[in-house]
Amino acid sequence: MSDSDLTGDAPETTTDPSADAEVSYPLRPALEAILMVADQPLDHLLLASAVAHPPAQVEIALVELARSYDDEDRGFELRQVAGGWRFYTRSEYAGAVERFVLEGQQARLTQAALETMAVVAYRQPVSRARVSAIRGVNVDGVMRTLVTRGLVAEAGTDVETGAVLYATTPYFLERMGLSSLDDLPDLAPFLPDMDDVDDPEVVAAPEPAAPEPSEPSEPASADDVQAADPTADPTADAPADRAPDEEQA
Repeated sequence: MSDSDLTGDAPETTTDPSADAEVSYPLRPALEAILMVADQPLDHLLLASAVAHPPAQVEIALVELARSYDDEDRGFELRQVAGGWRFYTRSEYAGAVERFVLEGQQARLTQAALETMAVVAYRQPVSRARVSAIRGVNVDGVMRTLVTRGLVAEAGTDVETGAVLYATTPYFLERMGLSSLDDLPDLAPFLPDMDDVDDPEVVAAPEPAAPEPSEPSEPASADDVQAADPTADPTADAPADRAPDEEQA
């Protein structure tokens, strides 16, 4: 009988801290979860490290997942590109995706996007810097949204600055119910001319400082008057004070 049996103490067990830290998940669901949030192709070695499975098993599982999506005719596919794996929508459903992006999201344009689109419509072709100068805010994100929605597209570059110019698209006219840009409401006179709009980096010159007010002068004392003019009467009143005989006149 051992000492632990006599004392009633349970035998000590050692645990490996790394065993709890590295949990092994079901292989296929874990791969799908990671690939669903990936914004770039992931290679099987990186995926194996994330799901805690051998790389060989991960590589086989990826091939089987891709084949199962093809067999089930899913709207997406698992494609191996650029040395990694990533989900893509199938090309045969591109029309549905395009309709959702261009039409389904059109009603959700923000006020900032509508204002930016109006500036582009009336001042095209125009650069993002010019649009920012007119609106007084940065419009990089809004311009990307308009380009994604197909309402605005690149229209060459500025010959002087090399900046990319933007203009509205035929889809913009279609959504606005216009046959041409000439049918736009006459709002251009309310926008500043392009020549009057400076670059956003230009800082206005500071206003000249106002002159400091001068200190009020104290009235001269009798001693100062006597020193300046020995013949002056130090007891004489200031010119503003009238003598008693003058008040009676």
